[in-house]
Amino acid sequence: MVSKKVLAIVLAGGEGKRLMPLTLDRAKPAVPFGGIYRLIDFALSNIVNSGYLRIVVLTQYKSHSLDKHIAQTWRMSSLLGNYVAPVPAQQRKGKHWYLGSADAIYQSLNLIEEEKPDYVVVVGADHVYRMDFSQMVEAHIESGAECTVAAIRQPIELSDQFGVIETTPEDPTTIARFVEKPKHTEGLADDPSQVLASMGNYVFTADALVDAVTRDAEREDSAHDMGGDIVPWFVDRGAAGVYDFIRNDVPGSTNRDRDYWRDVGTLDAFYDANMDLISVHPVFNLYNIKWPVFAGVRNVPPAKFVHAADGRMGSAVNSIVSPGVVVSGASVSNSILSPGVGLHSWSSVSESVLMDGVQVGRHCHIHRAIIDKSVIVPPRTQIGLDPEFDRARGFTVTDSGITVLGKGTVIEPS
Repeated sequence: MVSKKVLAIVLAGGEGKRLMPLTLDRAKPAVPFGGIYRLIDFALSNIVNSGYLRIVVLTQYKSHSLDKHIAQTWRMSSLLGNYVAPVPAQQRKGKHWYLGSADAIYQSLNLIEEEKPDYVVVVGADHVYRMDFSQMVEAHIESGAECTVAAIRQPIELSDQFGVIETTPEDPTTIARFVEKPKHTEGLADDPSQVLASMGNYVFTADALVDAVTRDAEREDSAHDMGGDIVPWFVDRGAAGVYDFIRNDVPGSTNRDRDYWRDVGTLDAFYDANMDLISVHPVFNLYNIKWPVFAGVRNVPPAKFVHAADGRMGSAVNSIVSPGVVVSGASVSNSILSPGVGLHSWSSVSESVLMDGVQVGRHCHIHRAIIDKSVIVPPRTQIGLDPEFDRARGFTVTDSGITVLGKGTVIEPS
């Protein structure tokens, strides 16, 4: 009988510069998402739902809120030795912090030595998706590969945005080449309009992973990156396999959302992924109770809607309204309101994401905006209606015209 002792490693040290100002005071995996979640909750939920309950989270950049979230939310029973443990950079292998994702694992080899797993699942902490990693582990074991890379099908015209996995028609499960953001590549044999893009999720045979990152640490020409250095090393040895995400069958998924995966590495991508949650038939369904996304239980009251006078109606449509929200004579459409948001009379919020504790005064109009935690919006303020005016006020405005206010931004009254 094949042993399947698995340790899961979540790489959560990313700085997330392209998500500024949302990452000004927090690590990227700690950024709130979808009302009640943090980005890391999706990776951790997938691992736990897959049956793997021994998890280490490697942190580095501004990790306090991430560490606090893990400590408060992800508490396992210790009876059977289960845990979710945040592990900060400790300079175990020299007087330097993590030089890259591969170096993060190299500097944390003591975790593998102590746990002695047969296989190691390595995942990123800042993607939005559902995935049963146990199916990928089974495929890895059956293939005999030392390294297996999860891949999602993407249009060939987007190949220059991803690490692209190339195979051969004779052996479509073994990686022939791993090319970072190629300008030209061949399409898939069964669909020439698509390529296989790396999802940043991997399964390794434990001894092979230890050997690979140890060798990589000795190379002065390495960037010490999992995708850029470790995977190509296995490819060169003919020991890297690919797992097509389209094969993954998550309980409760539908044809509409079964292969959903979003890299929320930019503000526009982050905004679009939030908007994917709120349609009548959402592109990504948070309400799949067979494969839940776990979030911390908060001690806040239920949401409340008050006032029903003409022109002063507390209402929300096509929106996610979290616990603790009070919509007092305001209108909300196509938006996400996080816990503790308060909206006052004669204001409107549309196509926006408001994070914890945002307070919106009377007669305000907010459209296509992301407003981070604890921002106070004074009465008669307009946000998102005039991008040039928003830029002049010092707000961030994305290429697609989304106005973004960082945590605690002070807005001068109109």
